[in-house]
Amino acid sequence: MRNSILIIFTSVFFFACNPVEETAEKISSEATTSEIDKLLSKYTTFKLEADLSSLSANDRKMIPLLIDAGEVMNELFWFESYGDKNELMSTIKDEKIKQFVNINYGPWDRLDGNKPFVDGVGAKPEGANYYPKDMSKEEFEASSLAGKSGLYNFIRRDEKGNLTSVPYHQQFKSQVAKVSDLLKQAADLAQEPGLKNYLNLRSKAMLDDEYQQSDFAWLDMKKNPIDVVIGPIETYEDQLFGYKAAHEAYILIKDMEWSKRLEKYAAFLPELQTGLPVPAAYKKEKPGRDTELNAYDVVYYAGDCNAGSKTIAINLPNDEEVQLKKGTRRLQLKNAMKAKFDKILIPIAQELIDPTQRKHIKFDAFFSNTMFHEVAHGLGIKNTIDGKGTVRKALKEHASALEEGKADMLGLYMINQLHKKGELDGDLNDYIVTFMAGIFRSVRFGASSAHGKANMIRFNFFDEMNAFTRDENAGTYKVNFENFQKAMDALSEKILTLQGDGNYDGVAALVKNKGVIKSQLQSDLDRLTELGIPVDVIFEQGVKVLGL
Repeated sequence: MRNSILIIFTSVFFFACNPVEETAEKISSEATTSEIDKLLSKYTTFKLEADLSSLSANDRKMIPLLIDAGEVMNELFWFESYGDKNELMSTIKDEKIKQFVNINYGPWDRLDGNKPFVDGVGAKPEGANYYPKDMSKEEFEASSLAGKSGLYNFIRRDEKGNLTSVPYHQQFKSQVAKVSDLLKQAADLAQEPGLKNYLNLRSKAMLDDEYQQSDFAWLDMKKNPIDVVIGPIETYEDQLFGYKAAHEAYILIKDMEWSKRLEKYAAFLPELQTGLPVPAAYKKEKPGRDTELNAYDVVYYAGDCNAGSKTIAINLPNDEEVQLKKGTRRLQLKNAMKAKFDKILIPIAQELIDPTQRKHIKFDAFFSNTMFHEVAHGLGIKNTIDGKGTVRKALKEHASALEEGKADMLGLYMINQLHKKGELDGDLNDYIVTFMAGIFRSVRFGASSAHGKANMIRFNFFDEMNAFTRDENAGTYKVNFENFQKAMDALSEKILTLQGDGNYDGVAALVKNKGVIKSQLQSDLDRLTELGIPVDVIFEQGVKVLGL
């Protein structure tokens, strides 16, 4: 991880790059060893390795270039999340605190509702470093600033104190120029035409923030053994409005054998869209038919995807126009997924799932649940039914959490339907019980995570519908399969309707009322912590780990 980032501002802009100092609950930089160790124990280490023997000499030369480009994504995301990393690190003496700061890309604990853990640092701004810290929602919404809700710009103040826009490619001029050059070098080495075209177009997009053509090109790649996802992509970090994209990178090696097994499922998307449990108006859009499912070993994470809880599957591009015209690609990160299953999900199930149902916890079910979650992002509706624009714009900061909840529910719906058709092997109860165990895993990500919020909502909704029972003596949970199916259909319908209506107030109420961890669940989650079961993983990764 690089530790420097060149930022040039006038004094008018300076306050917008550094979080305000307030009195808040925190762990001092002089905290005891036990306090710091407790924070670090939330994570377990996993080495990101992959079999590179099938790669060509050019492919092997390409990977270090892509890793260098990924390192720059670390720099850019640090600025988006916090501001000046060097200034923050200079105030911290303890090396373990610095380690935890690096894991979180800032002084706020992403697995504990973004609580500050460094002395003198206040609450994390909801808009991270994308907006002036003194800007209210009302001021932003009243502003006539053109392009203010765009994905690829910072909002700042000019010399007169008025809101103004700074495009990413201007803010990060030197950094994106470096990334552009690295991607060009990688393109020169690429032997697969689709990968070469994508890298060249992505290189250009870094310089002008025009990413759509490279998104289309990324979907056209079919036979490339190496893949890279790089640029400003997800909007989770902007919890003020959910508008601004954060920089990240994944470098991946395609598992050809596993990918071959997944090919057939994309063909069922149009049929599954038609069968969604909502009125016709909420499923009138047709998912793109060029949707592709593939399995990968990931060899490098950087930026947003590497902060706090780590992504184990990807559904991209996010551009609604691209999705409707061409579809998406779903990438299953098999090695990272197996790490979380073995190191986290199995121990959770041993503690919280009823002994009679633990036999249903299977890796194939975990893989399928995760995969169909990503596929299900392509179902439902991308644009509101009454002309409010895209669902993302209408639901603002709540869009991501609701979308993740939708994908979980419709992923299960897909599994149910494909199992009925005989297209999916195994016991259906394996998928359901593994899903239930997965709720406990993901809810530990906390309220600062869209996935964490989605799981809080689902747990409370399912609890109210008696989808499971809790043994008061053993402290374990048992799925009621009939009620679980009813709860799944009811929540699916509710989410799809809220999205189609662009019902911001309705979603806000759902998040407020059900996006919470109640005392009983918190007590059970605390047991997991006391047993030393980690919440997530951190990676040993890079050129040396890969032996390059």
